[in-house]
Amino acid sequence: MTTTKAACVGRPRGFDIDLALEQALNVFWRNGYEGTSLNELTEAMGIKKPSLYAAFGNKEQLFFKAIDLYENRPDSLINIAFQHERVADVIRGLLLGAAAQFTDCSHPQGCALMNSTFSCNEASESIKQTVLKRKSKHKQRLVDRFELAQNQGELQESCDPEVLASLMTALFQGLSMQASEGASLDELQKVATMAAEGILTVNVKR
Repeated sequence: MTTTKAACVGRPRGFDIDLALEQALNVFWRNGYEGTSLNELTEAMGIKKPSLYAAFGNKEQLFFKAIDLYENRPDSLINIAFQHERVADVIRGLLLGAAAQFTDCSHPQGCALMNSTFSCNEASESIKQTVLKRKSKHKQRLVDRFELAQNQGELQESCDPEVLASLMTALFQGLSMQASEGASLDELQKVATMAAEGILTVNVKR
């Protein structure tokens, strides 16, 4: 009697879905959504296209799963900085943390969320708009934190939490771009320190 084993469909033996997703994140982080091909993804993830489709869906679905992984890390920039009680330490933590994370050599340079849509064309407009909505949610977290600090008497009455959050976002974008272009940790720490001290001098009560 001959026993026939059913062919394995989708995931090959030894396929680590979490590791594969992390590898996909690094490719999107480095190349952006538009600049990333399916061939690059499958090569980095160590799987074939049928396995990619079976486990993650299409390229767009894989991209958002990868971004979810990036945003939900315990050591994400906002999660770490928001552990501080004083808003001055939150602001320093955000900017100095960005300088450190964006230049960390264990992964592509810059911010994955910001890098991913720099070169999106009209065909990827839906990707860009969805990412912009995510950025808006992060900005709102900053606004809420600054409003809390103002209500607790830490920020000057003249400080506009919305404007301060916009400033922080602009600084993140600048730090991310400079890191992606090769700026060193030391260079970005100096920028972040100067920016943080300027913000604290104008907006935080002493």
